[in-house]
Amino acid sequence: MGENSASLCLLSFLFMLFLSPTFAIKKSYVVYMGAHSHGKEVSSIDYDRVRDSHHEFLGSYLGSTQKAKEAIFYSYTKHINGFSAMLEDEEAAEISNHPQVVSVFENRGRKLHTTRSWNFLGLENNDGVIHPSSIWNKARFGEDTIIGNLDTGAWPESESFSDEGLGPIPSKWRGICQSDSDPTFHCNRKLIGATYFNKGYSSLAGSLNSTFNTPRDTDGHGSHTLSTAGGNFVKGSSVFGYGNGTAKGGSPKARVAAYKVCWTPIMGNECFDADILAAFDMAIHDGVDVLSVSLGGQAAAYANDSVAIGSFHAVKHGIVVVTSAGNSGPGVGTVSNVAPWLITVGASTMDRQFPSYVTLGNNKRYKGESLSVEALPKGKFFPIISAASAKAQHASTEDAQLCKAGALDPKKVKGTILVCLRGGNARVDKGQQALSTGAVGIVLANDYASGNEIIADPHVLPATQISYTDGLDVFAYLDSTRAATASISHPTTQLGTKPAPVMAAFSSIGPNTVTPEILKPDITAPGVSIIAAYTGAEGPTNQDFDKRRVNFNSVSGTSMSCPHVSGIVGLLKTLHPTWSPSAIKSAIMTTARTRDNAVKPMLNASHIKTGPFAYGSGHVRPNRAMDPGLVYDLTIDDYLSFLCAQGYNETQIKTFTQGPFKCPTSINFINMNLPSITVPKLNGSVTVTRTLKNVGPPATYKARIRRPIGISAVVEPNVLEFKNIGEEKSFKLTLKVKASKAPKDYLFGQLIWSDSKHYVRSPIVVKCT
Repeated sequence: MGENSASLCLLSFLFMLFLSPTFAIKKSYVVYMGAHSHGKEVSSIDYDRVRDSHHEFLGSYLGSTQKAKEAIFYSYTKHINGFSAMLEDEEAAEISNHPQVVSVFENRGRKLHTTRSWNFLGLENNDGVIHPSSIWNKARFGEDTIIGNLDTGAWPESESFSDEGLGPIPSKWRGICQSDSDPTFHCNRKLIGATYFNKGYSSLAGSLNSTFNTPRDTDGHGSHTLSTAGGNFVKGSSVFGYGNGTAKGGSPKARVAAYKVCWTPIMGNECFDADILAAFDMAIHDGVDVLSVSLGGQAAAYANDSVAIGSFHAVKHGIVVVTSAGNSGPGVGTVSNVAPWLITVGASTMDRQFPSYVTLGNNKRYKGESLSVEALPKGKFFPIISAASAKAQHASTEDAQLCKAGALDPKKVKGTILVCLRGGNARVDKGQQALSTGAVGIVLANDYASGNEIIADPHVLPATQISYTDGLDVFAYLDSTRAATASISHPTTQLGTKPAPVMAAFSSIGPNTVTPEILKPDITAPGVSIIAAYTGAEGPTNQDFDKRRVNFNSVSGTSMSCPHVSGIVGLLKTLHPTWSPSAIKSAIMTTARTRDNAVKPMLNASHIKTGPFAYGSGHVRPNRAMDPGLVYDLTIDDYLSFLCAQGYNETQIKTFTQGPFKCPTSINFINMNLPSITVPKLNGSVTVTRTLKNVGPPATYKARIRRPIGISAVVEPNVLEFKNIGEEKSFKLTLKVKASKAPKDYLFGQLIWSDSKHYVRSPIVVKCT
């Protein structure tokens, strides 16, 4: 037989194998079946019984319980009912039709919401920047609140997780410190628990070695977010001396627990649904009060979304779940984590910068930011060139302009300050490429999408990042002369900068693409150049070339803004232990502000006035949140009614409850008792109903409306008198289109209820059809 014939036979054989049912491709799926009906006293026998029931259930589809045992890699046995297993597409589709199954979905990947490249902040003035001194004292720094974090775990040696000054671990805690394969990992009275979940990751990545069997943070993200939410006081904290002060989390005396669900990226994702659900199930069992979740993916149907599912069960047990909005801004409709029971957080700046100036040979000076340790000689000028003009022979001009690896010619670069364009590759990697080809410094110019947002990074050479507008001027100067020169000043720490806060360009934007009647994000908080604890396993840039190590690092992203709010929730939980998750969410939203420290409307990164699709209700103000006056409250039944309106039948809804529940005959999403009011399809007029609960002293509140353009708005009644704590009163808001005066686009206004001391503000979002 000839070589060609042999090859054809082999191809034919392989083709037949792939056609054979024996070799059908199996994927990892999540089978979600609602909630468990465990009693108050639950034992390991009950969990075993659930596991057996999952084996029997799946076995009825696969042909035997043994096959089911081999297929299932997670049984969710505590609060969430379901399992994750390796299934063929046809098997998954068949299982999804079972009446006891709520949903079946692929084990999809999700991203950490950091842009990669503290001081939790200190007096609340009229600048809108977080300074929670009052609430810290009244809430005893979040003492004995337990904050859980779904992330890359923790670095236990960090001083932020020291248990100095803390008493015994709260008796309600039921969690563990899972250090079976890492004897160096230790918990204490601060970091009271740590668990890892990697079976969902392994189902896609393949077999994992023992180094994955630890909750230790080898990435830095988890330590940073967990310490932002609940890190202890650490004096003399800084990044290479910048931002020096006392680092502390939002709830510095809270106990913290790490749930490691995110790993080395595969297929562009670090965290997977099966692991996320397992972590939620465990965290609810363990007894956390707050869950901080700085990860997410594309917005999806709630029953196919692990964060929405897990958080629903958490909220059902009184746990507040805070999530990040995503880093896909400034594109419209990019916000993730959009379920109504979540607190979804956007990212904005604070009034601290790390300025570093580039001065050109024409004496023009531009302010940027950097955390570079290295410095050029003061006042000394060097040749400055565009990276595009230093293109390597076989590289594209675009790659050279972005300072990508292999795109620069060392002969052209040596001894110069290189101007690179932001985008395409990591900001700090551009600096490394410049350094490795002989540059003495780098000016990183924003691209159009990044606008005027500037992030301070720990570059490996003298550097500064400048705005898009200033970048245009620098490029124009380079084009105007063949002997361009420049100098870069050493960075400094500057406080009280204006304007602040400004929305970050990367922060994901509404509207909510799953349920447009629900405004997302809910709130914004600091998420740019945030200094917090870091891992000892990575350098501050997380690049292989970076051998430096830091105890604290500056990182940006909605991953960083999320734990700011988680820390505030910890304080509110301590101060108001009987408040529901929705009451806490309302207090945070209705007391936020939409003006910056120049008392002007908040801007986006392009210095344009922004709105609720960027910041939700506004920038968080913790001191105001502890005394909101009134709240918009919701019960679990309200969320079940919401799910009914989403199309889930009563049989499916009953799987969430341990008692009878009947879906209402008619439900309108716009009447959900949220602290925001969104009407995405206003045709003529509509009447919206809300109910307010008094959580303050007796008072009379009057309504004030800032009407959206071209819309009339009437509140009835417009005066509400409250005599007792817990008293509830309802009102109606009628919105009506003025004949042909309203633009056919989203319009914004606000409703404020005030007793002259409290200002309970709700954004109004309307789109006319």
